[in-house]
Amino acid sequence: MSGGAAAAGRALPGRPDDAPALPSDRWRALEIAFWLLVVAAFFVFPQHRVLGSQILITGLFALSLDLILGYAGIVSLGHAAYFGMGAYTAGLLAVHGWGEPLSGLLAAGLAGAIAGYATSFLVVRGADLARLMVTLGIGLMLYEAANQLGSITGGADGLSGVAMWKVLGLWSFDLAGTTAYVYSAVVLFLLFVVARRIVASPFGLSLRGVRENVKRMPAIGAPVARRLVAIYTVSAAMAGVAGGVLAQTTQFVGLDVFGFPRSADLMIMLVLGGAGRLYGGLLGAAVFMIAHHLLSDLNPIYWQFWLGLLLVVVVLFARGGILGAADTLVRRAAARRARTR
Repeated sequence: MSGGAAAAGRALPGRPDDAPALPSDRWRALEIAFWLLVVAAFFVFPQHRVLGSQILITGLFALSLDLILGYAGIVSLGHAAYFGMGAYTAGLLAVHGWGEPLSGLLAAGLAGAIAGYATSFLVVRGADLARLMVTLGIGLMLYEAANQLGSITGGADGLSGVAMWKVLGLWSFDLAGTTAYVYSAVVLFLLFVVARRIVASPFGLSLRGVRENVKRMPAIGAPVARRLVAIYTVSAAMAGVAGGVLAQTTQFVGLDVFGFPRSADLMIMLVLGGAGRLYGGLLGAAVFMIAHHLLSDLNPIYWQFWLGLLLVVVVLFARGGILGAADTLVRRAAARRARTR
């Protein structure tokens, strides 16, 4: 086992699932380029900053799911439960007079973490099918609870009157989405760095071991249940922060934040981009939402057909999502160059 761990520690990030690795802490050129594109989009597409902020928020939400699905192997169809907890927490604080964004965001993350920790013991006990049903049930229960507590949450009409203060007392949230984009990008980047550190740690490597062979990990002294509870709580906290950012930037919380379609779309985004790669969720969210935006403009009625076709093509011809397909192409090109030498 020690030799395997050493080999894993020497591997680079972004490798396929069949090569478990402890990623390096060094930022690669492609990673830097990705974040420079996020910055460049702010200036190149000023008319789409609202859409851009939504993509960044959804990317953070997808990142939270990737931590449990891509690295720990916990499937979930109810991750919107923690997203909704964060959204309503930040929204209710603002409605009742506390619209300070950063503390509201911390409260949203805490609400998501508490809900995640409280439900994690139910989730980690079962196998994949049981986890799907349990997470789906949790999401549906919270959705109906928010619907019934209309005097608090606004029910089906949503929670309005979410008045936010200026960020750090300097920048107010405007209709053009300027502040919302920068705010969402900064929050996403900071939490991405946290997620990157987690998966680059021995704890992150142990999560991959649990995903690959949950029965063997206890034999080497790894407390599987505690690790799964820990990462599930962290993931729920990140989802709560994503929900909080949505509530603050849109200044409205709809009942759909708890909805099953949000969880289902999130799973699609992660499969589309590539699970277990961190950037897969971010890329999948961007591709899904941009495709949704463009296709619905071209054909408001049948746009889902073309989006479905895109997903089928990715699943059939791009093993491991977009990033998995790109990784395969790079390896094949490298192999061809080696053979021609």
